[in-house]
Amino acid sequence: MNFEELKALDHEYVMQTYGRFEVDIDHGSGATLYDLAGREYIDFSSGIGVCSIGYGNQRWAEAITKQALKLGHISNLFYTQPYAQLAEILCRRSGMSNVFFANSGAEANEGIIKLARKYSFDKYGKGRGTIITLTNSFHGRTVTTLSATGQETFHNYFFPFNDGFRHAEPTIESVQAVAGHDVCAVMLELIQGEGGVLPMEGEFVRKLAELCQKRDWLLLIDEVQTGIGRTGSLFAYQQYGVLPDAVSFAKGIAGGLPMGGFMANKKCRGVMTAGTHGTTFGGNPICAAAALEVLDILDDHQLLEVQEKGDYIRGQIESMDVACLGSTRGLGLMIGIEVLGSQTNKELAAKLVENGVLCLTAGKMLRMLPPLTITKEEIDKGLSILKQVLA
Repeated sequence: MNFEELKALDHEYVMQTYGRFEVDIDHGSGATLYDLAGREYIDFSSGIGVCSIGYGNQRWAEAITKQALKLGHISNLFYTQPYAQLAEILCRRSGMSNVFFANSGAEANEGIIKLARKYSFDKYGKGRGTIITLTNSFHGRTVTTLSATGQETFHNYFFPFNDGFRHAEPTIESVQAVAGHDVCAVMLELIQGEGGVLPMEGEFVRKLAELCQKRDWLLLIDEVQTGIGRTGSLFAYQQYGVLPDAVSFAKGIAGGLPMGGFMANKKCRGVMTAGTHGTTFGGNPICAAAALEVLDILDDHQLLEVQEKGDYIRGQIESMDVACLGSTRGLGLMIGIEVLGSQTNKELAAKLVENGVLCLTAGKMLRMLPPLTITKEEIDKGLSILKQVLA
């Protein structure tokens, strides 16, 4: 099959909900990908932050194969080893108390929304279920997580949206202004990924944690994109000096297999009881085995390298004499690049893809989410192409 045949097959049988680049991807190794014609691409996208340990990782593939030959699925009516071992490691490395395993980021965020509302219902009864989220946030594409999302561009077509959310600017004053007696939680991303790679100010996050504790609101942190090493620590909140009441994760946890979930702290450990939440594929043995290998690879040394690689990429970009690129922002290997001039970020990303670098957009920024294991050689090769193409 060639590219045109693949594209025709897609257009005939697949719902056209994605704005795809005019490129197919066939296989990869490390952070380097190849299309059907054998053309090479340096990947600064990692499947939107999913392929955390790159492509063709032998250890990851062997862990999946070994578990697939042993047990592929059995449901959560029975105990299996992989999910329980994964839960222990996540809790020990995060400081959280227990875990619920799901399949995606949106599902994980639905889970922490339910947890917050049940915590409040158990303690205060009905009428205290509103959750404050931030403008420019993005929490998923289910009807509830779209309602939670603080970007009007996503609030269309699927009316009526769910009640129970208010949006505030990322300041304590704005949060207090929209608060009322019906609030049970505040939910935020520490770096707003889809909103334009916008890091939260440390002082705001710390004051918000104090406000939540004072009001007995739950502090919910959406780490679907920032979690599992993306920012140079296992979770971004570990760099902000706070411990959330609940945190969601997904994307990079299983290195390319669909997995997500959320964790609760000790205060919220017993909120979700038998029958209050569930999902058929949650904690799937194969996904859990893959995630165990990912976490083993992403040890403290590897996470330190993530910080160093991120600093290096940002320094190289900001030192380039490229008129269409401005300052950078982010943490670790979650990087936003300001776009200057008349060309849009989408136009620049398309040029990069055409010339062998896979890059993303967010808000008005270019966005980079490379595999966390990307090598110095791959980084330099990708940056060299970026400079040549955009100069």
